[in-house]
Amino acid sequence: MSVRAEDRVAARLDDAGLDLLFRTARSHNGWLPTPVSDELLEQIYDLMKLCPTSVNGSPARVLFLRTAEARARLLPAVNPGNVDKVRDAPVVAVIGYDLRFHEHLPQLFPHNPSTAALFANNEVLAEAAAFRNGSLQGAYLMLAARALGLDCGPVSGFDAQAVNREFFADGRVRVNFICNLGHGDHARIFPRSPRLRFEQACTLL
Repeated sequence: MSVRAEDRVAARLDDAGLDLLFRTARSHNGWLPTPVSDELLEQIYDLMKLCPTSVNGSPARVLFLRTAEARARLLPAVNPGNVDKVRDAPVVAVIGYDLRFHEHLPQLFPHNPSTAALFANNEVLAEAAAFRNGSLQGAYLMLAARALGLDCGPVSGFDAQAVNREFFADGRVRVNFICNLGHGDHARIFPRSPRLRFEQACTLL
């Protein structure tokens, strides 16, 4: 069912929704032994995929590591300080970006078939677009997971080349970051670190 424009303007999340996504949400280091279903992972993707990317390119590719055996393949590439949190997470999302995402543009951007050639003929442009929009999609994944009741623990402390060798050996996809998913152990989080004030980070022109 479509929503009228005036209703979209008036609609907003209540405080409980804003808390869930932002104000009380935290990056988790420890995890409760509560399983995450495959159906919930599919729901996360079904929300994530609706969010915007340039020319609807959708370059993110996600490996959901759901088993101990799958996570064990990742652990040698993870920095020592992150090993426990990755090993113990119910699911680890390895978020990559497809350097040849443009091959799907005839499906995803059908009203302008010539767009794919812009990226096919310019590797630098294609890589920049894949990384930028894949990063956006990784953030969308985190918000979708939080919206569906999961906690997140993004991790960038790992050997990207080692992850690519293990999981993306053909070179088409490269890892961006990894994100642990599950129900976090709130007893193991640190106090929230300070953030920049509006006037430190933003300029009104």
